[in-house]
Amino acid sequence: MKPARDISRLIEIMAALRTPGTGCPWDLEQDFQSIAPYTIEEAYEVADAIERGDWLDLTDELGDLLLQVVFHARIAEESGLFAFPDVVEAITSKLVRRHPHVFGDTKNLTPDEVKAVWGQIKAEEKAERRLRRGITEAQEPKGLLSGIPHALPGLTRAVKLQSKASTVGFDWNDARLVIEKIKEEIGELEQAAEAGHHAEIRGEIGDLIFAVANLARHVDVDPEDALRVTNAKFERRFNHIEKTLEARGRSLTEATLAEMDALWDEAKARERQS
Repeated sequence: MKPARDISRLIEIMAALRTPGTGCPWDLEQDFQSIAPYTIEEAYEVADAIERGDWLDLTDELGDLLLQVVFHARIAEESGLFAFPDVVEAITSKLVRRHPHVFGDTKNLTPDEVKAVWGQIKAEEKAERRLRRGITEAQEPKGLLSGIPHALPGLTRAVKLQSKASTVGFDWNDARLVIEKIKEEIGELEQAAEAGHHAEIRGEIGDLIFAVANLARHVDVDPEDALRVTNAKFERRFNHIEKTLEARGRSLTEATLAEMDALWDEAKARERQS
């Protein structure tokens, strides 16, 4: 079986990998649950390639992410649930349905009007899903926050919870108030740390991170993205420490904290000059 530029070949390869007796033993033992973490990982690797501006790598990572979609669809097809064409039909139908200003007769909408139409269409879709599943609105989970997936990364889910609550006015109206809240949470964390109660410390750290995510939302910054940038910065500066020490014939374990701090400041200064 040869590679190709056609999506149908990828579907054929996935089917071959999942064929009992002749397929891949590892692929054959996978299910939705075991593959889900890989799906999330591949999405992050796509974001990482974009962050690095590595377009060759992005090509590969998008392929890996597409494989995850095909993998899930194949498992579903084997179980008689749905197949890859159903996935394509579902997303194309949704895109056409949610963009009547592009594919329908509704024209010349403002961005706010587009958002309002989008919300109305989503509500109609939700009602249709209830009908297909044979459940009533009363049987569906209630609560403003009930529709936010629990499997989202913590920072992303925190922002979505906060954004949803803000739609009914439960929100700070000034970013400076959020900063004061962060200071308050730091004080509570200090008290918990002094008391040495691990459960309280964990809770206060969670409260602090939640408040920082709230500040990021108020100043229109994606906290996940901000943390990725900081992680990369830390890695870059630490690599400078390691490489400089190596050039001096020293290892990390041989260096003093003061020596590493000086090299950290050196890396920081170089970044400011570049």
